[in-house]
Amino acid sequence: MNLFESILGTVNTYLYSYVLIVLLVGIGLFFTFKTKLIQFRLIPEMFKLLTEKSPKDKSGKKKGISSFQAFTISAASRIGTGNIAGVATAIALGGPGAVFWMWMIALIGGASALIESTLAQVYKVKDSSTGMYRGGPAYYMEKGLNKRWMGVLFAVVITLTYGFVFNAVQANTITIAFEESFGTNRVVVGIIISILTAIIVFGGLKRIVSVTQVIVPVMAIAYIAVALVVVVLNITELPGMFALIFKSAFGFEEAFAGMIGAAIMNGIKRGLFSNEAGMGSAPNAAATAEVSHPVKQGLIQTLGVFIDTLIVCTSTAAIVLLSDVYLQSDAASINLTQASLVSNLGEWAGIFLAIAIFLFAYSTVIGNYFYGETNIGFIKDSKTSLLIFRILAVGFVMFGSVAKVQVVWDLADLFMAIMAIINLLAILMLWKVAKPVIQDYIAQRNQGKDPVFYKKNVPNIGDVECWEDEEEKR
Repeated sequence: MNLFESILGTVNTYLYSYVLIVLLVGIGLFFTFKTKLIQFRLIPEMFKLLTEKSPKDKSGKKKGISSFQAFTISAASRIGTGNIAGVATAIALGGPGAVFWMWMIALIGGASALIESTLAQVYKVKDSSTGMYRGGPAYYMEKGLNKRWMGVLFAVVITLTYGFVFNAVQANTITIAFEESFGTNRVVVGIIISILTAIIVFGGLKRIVSVTQVIVPVMAIAYIAVALVVVVLNITELPGMFALIFKSAFGFEEAFAGMIGAAIMNGIKRGLFSNEAGMGSAPNAAATAEVSHPVKQGLIQTLGVFIDTLIVCTSTAAIVLLSDVYLQSDAASINLTQASLVSNLGEWAGIFLAIAIFLFAYSTVIGNYFYGETNIGFIKDSKTSLLIFRILAVGFVMFGSVAKVQVVWDLADLFMAIMAIINLLAILMLWKVAKPVIQDYIAQRNQGKDPVFYKKNVPNIGDVECWEDEEEKR
């Protein structure tokens, strides 16, 4: 196992030091400037769209999933252990400066998130058996780039990444948190999580939506509230905390001098794991929404990136850095966040976090599973394949519950990097489609209209299914 871990570590170091950082930052900056900083200019619009209701059919019934419901599916996947365990891991391995690089990758990645989710909406399809939409990178690779082989490759990678590896990470974090706070047996907790997961994943998309739209907002607000209590209790130390983050990010802080490389790499790793901007995961949720224009979901998913990193991840950073535990402890995951919270607020806080991480991670398992199911349907629309996937997904939850921490995180980093590289190259090639779609949205918005998209608005758009149907109806 040591040899396996060594190889994983070497490959990840190469991918994140040389390949992924160039693609993430380079392509993110390309989209940022080409769209004239759209991820910052339209922030008020993002909040407005979040409350937009799903259109209704002639009988008065809602058509499909609303923008908010699609947002909660992606948020269920985004807001999880990456925000709590991941941030703590980044600080433990890269110092406080890693937090700065997490912020940067989110701000730059917001543009990539907008492009990928807009494209997912453009090339979404309707599932004939459920009447729901589905889509994502695999679909826009096939329909937009005319490269089914690339779509199948991505579908396989995301299914392995989210359906199996990432869910192992979530389960791993839950069982460690409960062991830390309650002394529970990790096998027993793993069995319970596996059963609860099976109940949801065998229930279909509507059950997933009904769970995530309740759990995600409640748990995020509760966690942020506790972090705010920590900040208020340590308000005089807040300027020093931000100064420490900025100085450490560039190696100017004496205690963390020489760690700039570790800060950048761990900030990017954990930032990407947390906010998923450009990775090709959130577009699978974005495609499910019923909206009048593809860019609306692009903006919604960009907001998700900002909330995830700038609010939730910063909350964890405050909890950890406003205590001295990270300097004294060898803890480097959820246990570091727990110990820091206990140091600030007392023993009850460790118990609260164990329960919070259960809700965070459990909802993430559900969101992750949905991404896998969507892509299984792309590869082959087979009930047998779906059943096998569901069984294996539950099995990996059990595996992660008892596995070694470093192994599951290293596997997650490897698959995440492969996924992101494939998707980033695809959305760069599809900029020729995304650009006129965005221009169409801005033009209608500037005319005071509620933007509505028609296939004819963008020539040479490729194989578009749903928007053509919508145009014919009108």
